[in-house]
Amino acid sequence: MPPYDPSTFPPFAVTVDLVVLTVRRHALCALVVRRGESPFQGRWALPGGFVRADEDLAAAAARELVEETGLCAHDPAAPAVGNGAHLEQLATYGDPGRDPRMRVVSVAHLALAPDLPAPRAGGDANSARWAPVDDLLGPGGGFGRDDEQSAALAFDHARILDDGVERARSKIEYSSLATAFCPPEFTVGELRRVYEAVWGVVLDPRNFHRKVTGTPGFLVPSGGTTTRQGGRPAQLFRAGAATVLNPPMLRPEV
Repeated sequence: MPPYDPSTFPPFAVTVDLVVLTVRRHALCALVVRRGESPFQGRWALPGGFVRADEDLAAAAARELVEETGLCAHDPAAPAVGNGAHLEQLATYGDPGRDPRMRVVSVAHLALAPDLPAPRAGGDANSARWAPVDDLLGPGGGFGRDDEQSAALAFDHARILDDGVERARSKIEYSSLATAFCPPEFTVGELRRVYEAVWGVVLDPRNFHRKVTGTPGFLVPSGGTTTRQGGRPAQLFRAGAATVLNPPMLRPEV
């Protein structure tokens, strides 16, 4: 067998990009950062960075998540608790022309967490914000604040974001992943608003309550109540042990 010569293969870099989703003001929002360096300087993009020589992909994604949000990656098989966020690998993107600097392969990850505070920028970003997914992926294909011209997300990040949103929308049908958007204790109404925000629909409160409380292992009463949503005290629940919902929560046709 001839000796292996690495120099015969062109070099390329590996990055991790994060689709970080949360529900803010009853809308599904994604974390975006404004790039402070070329390429695409001044454009909005998904947070991420290059994988270091001494770390694997999961470690790189978890590091970027901490740097961008202050959250720690939680076990993907369970809902997020405390300052943890659900983190899972989404897909790999390797179009030769996706990055003008060099050949860069991105391994995107999806992160889900409850309503998060204002983000902080880091790395090559000079600002960061939460933006409604509908604005980022709207018909115009661009995004901009009120005082700036709309522009598409940098690189192929619109495609990555679209894939991440569809992953979240699909998985909350058959898994307990929707509880990753909720605090450790939540009401059925708060969970319903998560489904409404992620799916972009309005759900019947009574039917939803019957479905989620009747699905084995989905929700467990915590023993408390709350009036934080106004009106009469509402029963508090926490996520149960089930990771697969049977029967599933089918997404309505829109």
